Amino acid sequence: MSSVLIANRGEIAVRVARAARDLGIRTVAVSTDADVGALHTEIADEAYAVSSYLDVDALLEVASRAGVDCVHPGYGFLSENADAARAVQDAGLVWVGPSPETIETLGDKMAARQLAERSGAPLAPGTSEPLTSWEQARDFAEEHGLPIAIKAAFGGGGRGLKVVTEEDGPAAIEGAFAAAGRESQEAFGRTECFVEKFLARPRHVEAQVLADSHGAVAVIGTRDCSTQRRFQKLVEEAPAPFLTGEQNRSIIDGAREVCRAAGYVGAGTVEFIVAEDGTVSFLEVNTRLQVEHPVTEAVSGIDIVAEQFRIAAGGRLSVDPDAAPVAHGHAVEFRINAEDVAHGFAPCPGTVTRFEPPTGPGIRVDSGVRSGSTIPGSYDSLLAKLVVWGPDREVAFRRARAALDEFRVEGVRTVLPFHRDIVREPVLTGGADDFAMCTDWVDREYVPGAHTVADVSFDDIYAERSTLAVEIGGVLQHVRVPSVLLLQGGGAAAVTADDRDAEPGDVRAPFAGTLVGWEVEDGSSVDEGQTIATVEAMKMESTVASPVSGTVHLVAGPGDTVARGDVIARVEGN
Repeated sequence: MSSVLIANRGEIAVRVARAARDLGIRTVAVSTDADVGALHTEIADEAYAVSSYLDVDALLEVASRAGVDCVHPGYGFLSENADAARAVQDAGLVWVGPSPETIETLGDKMAARQLAERSGAPLAPGTSEPLTSWEQARDFAEEHGLPIAIKAAFGGGGRGLKVVTEEDGPAAIEGAFAAAGRESQEAFGRTECFVEKFLARPRHVEAQVLADSHGAVAVIGTRDCSTQRRFQKLVEEAPAPFLTGEQNRSIIDGAREVCRAAGYVGAGTVEFIVAEDGTVSFLEVNTRLQVEHPVTEAVSGIDIVAEQFRIAAGGRLSVDPDAAPVAHGHAVEFRINAEDVAHGFAPCPGTVTRFEPPTGPGIRVDSGVRSGSTIPGSYDSLLAKLVVWGPDREVAFRRARAALDEFRVEGVRTVLPFHRDIVREPVLTGGADDFAMCTDWVDREYVPGAHTVADVSFDDIYAERSTLAVEIGGVLQHVRVPSVLLLQGGGAAAVTADDRDAEPGDVRAPFAGTLVGWEVEDGSSVDEGQTIATVEAMKMESTVASPVSGTVHLVAGPGDTVARGDVIARVEGN
């Protein structure tokens, strides 16, 4: 293979382009109007405009014009779309990924579960056939108890996944079933769902697999991805810490056997849940490159993207498939998302006015942006990934704390305040006896700012700051102060229009996005805290609650585009 069309955007398109360049492969990028001038289009050798990253016909037209011989889909978008893979192959091009048939089998979570059953992988109770009604989920809950997880059969990345807890009660099952189907339809074009027993205080552990067309299947490492928000991963580390020998073996052997049974070829990830009681259960197979693949690269020394190209060209793995995975040191990855931690991790599109990543031993930054980049609201919120390696876990986290403190992003709010906080949280950084991070800990127990700056809110932390060098008693001190204090006539932040005009009954959009729909009718009575609307941006839905009790008057309609702070309804108090 001599040239590749990268059918993606952002940091993963940059990552693939750089790996291809190492191999002497010419790179061709694509971009939509929202991504004109994006970093990935400048990193590539050539770039072409398309109307959508999901338009397979347009992508194949670009592939023909550019004269490429293979297509790399990255992750997201078309990466797990069997029809896209088949269309690429039908056009006489190489699809850098598993076969369409494998994508279809493993993309159907129920079929994957059946495959796991046949291959002997560990499994929790669940259904292997799609549900036809929410009542079936209720019946399952009556038999196995709450909590349960309702999952889109063709979902991924946390979309189309809803958990009903004991606190929620059986009454919440109907709404969760509807929401899972709706999210799945919007993201994947399918509505089928199934149900599983949700294991208590689960850790998310996965195995990175490489398999070639000559029958070799290798597991090159494990990762722990338990630090999540709304089932979206925020922090990942490799190798997965604090597993017993038996747990580690069951994950590695289970991953290898599932992929071998599926006839897998390419890079893939087999995901498992490790419950509080030690139970290990197969979750799913992701038939693509994972966002968090760099942490495994950092400890294994294997370039996973280069392996993808080698496998797609018909070559053999560069690693011994029979060897147990060996990790050199420890690595932690932090997803730097454009999200507002102070307002429930709300998406935060905009322009990055300052992007200064950290440097130092063991530091790697995979980025899709730089200073001046525009972050559109129509795509995923991921800006960059910070990967920190150390000779052991303790040193890795020490380096991570320093690197996160150095990282500067301005113009859009990011999750950096969360990361700076969480790397000082014993629940994450503790040893084998007190490591307590699980997939719902952040949602249930995390207290923002608990380990950063005392008596300073996240809103204050987000304020742009300037660094002043001050000599005190002959010692040079660096002091960071809000930039507004240095402005002529400054000293107080400007009062926004929202501050001047806010009314207690205003229902405001939590972020820029699209109003999906209303849960109430115009003129109906609502209670304070009642969910009344759903807003979507950057592929994530968020509910909106009534600020007071009273009669609601709708201002915006389903499908309307809203800016953060826009009044979408008003509630007249009783």
